[in-house]
Amino acid sequence: AGYAIVLGFGAFFSIFTTALVFLDRAYNGTEQTSEQFNTAGRSVKTGLTASVIVAQWTWAATLLTSSNKAWAYGISGAYWYAAGASIQVLLFGVLAIEIKRKAPTAHTVCEMVRARWGVTAHVTFLVFCLLANIVVTSMLLLGGAATINALTGMNINLASFLIPWGVILYSAVGGLQAKFIADYVYVAVIFAVLVVCIYTVYVKNFSTDEVYGGLQVVKSYSEAQCARIFSDKSGMTFFQSRDYACGGVPGNQDGSYLTMVSSGGAMFGIINVVGNFGTVFCDNAYWQSAIAARPASAHRGYLLGGLAWFAIPFSLATSLGLCAVALQLPITAAEASAGLVPPAVATHLFGKAGAVMMTIMLFNAITSTGSAEGLAVSSLVVYDIYKTYINPQATGKRVLWLSKIVIVVFGGCMGALAVGLNAIGLNLDFVYLFMGILIGSAVVPLWNMLMWRKANGVGAVAAAWGGMLLAVTSWLATAALQYGELSLETLGRNEPMLIGNLVAIGSSGLIHFAFSVAQPQNYDFKSMREIETLDEDLDAVPQATDEGPVENLEEAKMWIVKRGFGFSAVVILVWPLLSLAAGVFSKAFFSLWVFVSLVWGFAAAAVIICLPIWESRSSLMGVAYAILGRAPKGIDNNADCMDVEARTSGSADGTCSNSGSTDRVA
Repeated sequence: AGYAIVLGFGAFFSIFTTALVFLDRAYNGTEQTSEQFNTAGRSVKTGLTASVIVAQWTWAATLLTSSNKAWAYGISGAYWYAAGASIQVLLFGVLAIEIKRKAPTAHTVCEMVRARWGVTAHVTFLVFCLLANIVVTSMLLLGGAATINALTGMNINLASFLIPWGVILYSAVGGLQAKFIADYVYVAVIFAVLVVCIYTVYVKNFSTDEVYGGLQVVKSYSEAQCARIFSDKSGMTFFQSRDYACGGVPGNQDGSYLTMVSSGGAMFGIINVVGNFGTVFCDNAYWQSAIAARPASAHRGYLLGGLAWFAIPFSLATSLGLCAVALQLPITAAEASAGLVPPAVATHLFGKAGAVMMTIMLFNAITSTGSAEGLAVSSLVVYDIYKTYINPQATGKRVLWLSKIVIVVFGGCMGALAVGLNAIGLNLDFVYLFMGILIGSAVVPLWNMLMWRKANGVGAVAAAWGGMLLAVTSWLATAALQYGELSLETLGRNEPMLIGNLVAIGSSGLIHFAFSVAQPQNYDFKSMREIETLDEDLDAVPQATDEGPVENLEEAKMWIVKRGFGFSAVVILVWPLLSLAAGVFSKAFFSLWVFVSLVWGFAAAAVIICLPIWESRSSLMGVAYAILGRAPKGIDNNADCMDVEARTSGSADGTCSNSGSTDRVA
């Protein structure tokens, strides 16, 4: 079954996506240039932008680690995963608009760094961006291979090697356009499984009252009772304290799983916020998605994507994680850290069908994000290494060819990386907690690059490297002082990880602020606007008249600033504070919590699945008519341009141009 899913689905999606790209070329006349390959024509609409963001942000960790945190800390674990990892996408919407205003011809984030701060900063942030790609890829394959091995018995190292090849073909053939099309299909499948799971847990098999009662009973178990529950047929117990989710939760109010008053959950929340800022702001894949989006779609797509993504850990992880505890499934802490809570619950609820369903869902998440990482690395290598330092006169054809080569090579290397990490004993949970220590120090300088004209280049370099050094030092020192030894176990605990993550982002911000105040740059962003494109690709870049008046982009910036920061304040401060006041949830409060998660999950699924099709309905019908050999009747060529986009991203006469639109077949 493992080979059938990994190889079969990989081949299917490669053929399906490649066929759609071919249809787009044949019937819509989209020409594949290096610009189209790496930026998707810079014309992606709101719905598809949101779907792509959800796909890129749905890692193996989103599906696996989030449920593990619900299993370990209860309600607070799943909530802090959702809240702590959604605000980054919402706030990145601010940067998405700034890219359109200040660097409309850029291909990568590092091009912007070089245009503003020069070679030293360029090399520095190129290293951090590649580190982010390596970290994300590592988590994808560690979690994916472990889960596929647990569900199907497929060799874990072989799974690590074979999983990436499912995305190499369509990524190399169709580039960012093919990836976006595949992302939509992947996300549709993921949300379909999400809806089935939350409905089954809360409505079909159980009720909120049953789940609530089960959790209340579990937290009251004594160690002797837990030993009887986790024993074999002969009566020999295999229970070990803190190795199973049985009894009260240390650090939670009254040991309850049904409370936001949780020291462990709160520490994880802080780590989650810092670490995920690093993997969004340092990952070129998110910058590419912003570059690819229409000016009027970028901010709306990121906001909608962040809101929809929130449902995956909030709705899915809460249901599966709490269900695992309430049913007292024999899951060890090591198995939970490897991401095996969702497959265990799915198998219990649905049997073999559950194992297949979860494997497909996980495979979709891995391949979607894996494709994004491959294209992100490809752009960095081609534009920031090859074209910048090796062959500045490279033609569009040469860049296109090299982009495809890099995707294939990187895909092959991903498997070897995962095998190496497995060999030294790192698991998904460790890498997830560590990522902020490694790359969190680059977050503030990258934000300041577009948002603060006084930000100093020397300070940016000092902040990135100095913050990393201080973070690693404090992480090691905390583990040594608190636990008396340095080992993977002590280094992976919450306290050292928390200190390391906070030092990474905090010290970096202070260093960059001090340098910039002492020697402000007073940058005018002119050199960013002059980032060059390849001669033969100039027509693919939106011109000033296509972008609409500058005032519209300024309005868009204010729109996303209000909503991005507003929603962030709600989920980080307002919602948790109101929940803290509830203490241990009553049955009625828990029912309300579940109701919100159900509504959020179903609404997100409906919007993410239906909106991209609705926006591109005219183009889809046009392709269908062309295949059937019939002339389209009564189709408005601009029907897939929403009114707001016609006002802000249309041509001078208010119409909406479809030239090079990636949404045509998605």
